[in-house]
Amino acid sequence: MLKDIIRRIKASMGIYESETGEPYGLLAEFHDPGALLHAAEGVHKAGYKHFDTHSPFPIHGMDRAMGLGNSLVGPLAFGGGLTGLATGYLMQWWMNGVDYPLNISGKPFFSIEPSVPVMFELTILLSAFGAVGGMLALNGLPRPYNPLFYSRRFARATDDGFFLHVAASDKHFDVDATESMLRELGAVNVEVIEDHGVAEKEDREER
Repeated sequence: MLKDIIRRIKASMGIYESETGEPYGLLAEFHDPGALLHAAEGVHKAGYKHFDTHSPFPIHGMDRAMGLGNSLVGPLAFGGGLTGLATGYLMQWWMNGVDYPLNISGKPFFSIEPSVPVMFELTILLSAFGAVGGMLALNGLPRPYNPLFYSRRFARATDDGFFLHVAASDKHFDVDATESMLRELGAVNVEVIEDHGVAEKEDREER
């Protein structure tokens, strides 16, 4: 039960896990961004959920083609900002008005006006932490190891290659049927990706 929950959480972050002895998934290459966008639409319409696209630059409309909803980064940044605002307010109220009040020319122990700079700074700081931390967590980063790195062709994803990966963890995944679908959608090359594990990769590098 716990393993299944962890696997679902990882899948929501784009980290897919395959069963022992099973392939990690299929990696399909496409000629251009338009073909990749069309393929993503087709894969989504076919009911697949565990898939991702890789390209050298952002492709307009890809989020909608993949069936992705609105990003949660905004709410996380907003929550961080509210936390910073509340922390700044409560911290100064406690320090100045409760824990160590000082009578300075009869001025109030605590007031909002002189507290604004600290409240503002903490709002900006924690909203930035929420945005950056949320982005990293939702994308499953940092991730130094990915089975896709075993593909030599995948290195072109940062240059001039356009790829779509369908994970074997998807309930609709079938090697032959999924490969046939990807080729019908215009894939110029489809490669079966095996997850050899980090330890095995390191052993081969040492040799």
